Amino acid sequence: MAGARAGIPTIYPTILYDDAKAAIRTLTEGLGFTEEAVYEGENGMVLHAELSCGNGRVMLGSKGRGGIFAKAMTDAGPSGVYVVVDEVDAHHARAVEYGVEILMPPTDQDYGSRDYTARDAEGNVWSFGTYAPGSAD
Repeated sequence: MAGARAGIPTIYPTILYDDAKAAIRTLTEGLGFTEEAVYEGENGMVLHAELSCGNGRVMLGSKGRGGIFAKAMTDAGPSGVYVVVDEVDAHHARAVEYGVEILMPPTDQDYGSRDYTARDAEGNVWSFGTYAPGSAD
C-alpha cells in the first residue's frame, strides 16, 4: 500500500451529519481535531470536510448532499470511531468543558490502555485512548 509506506493513513472513517457544521465545531473545539479542509455547496451544505487528529483523519459531510455514497448512507445508524491520544485525562476535560456527552469517563483497561467514550449530538460514538493497534509496546 503506497499510503502505508509513506506514513499516510490508509483508512478514513467517513460520517454524514444532519448538521455537519455543528459536528465540525464539536470535533474541533470540543474534541481537539484540526480542520484540514471544508468544502461547502452554494446552499451552505458541507459537501466534504477533513479533520485530523494526530496522523489520522476523518472525513465528513452533510446528509442529503446527493451522490452514490450519500444515498447509500441514507439509513445508516451511528458510527463508532476510536482515536489514539496521549493525554486521555486532559482530552476528556476539554470534552467535558465543551459539553460533549460522556458515556464512560477515563478508565484504565485490563489490556493497558486508558480510555474514555463520548457521543456526539447525532449519536456517533467516539472513543479516545492510549491503545494504538499494531504499535510495539
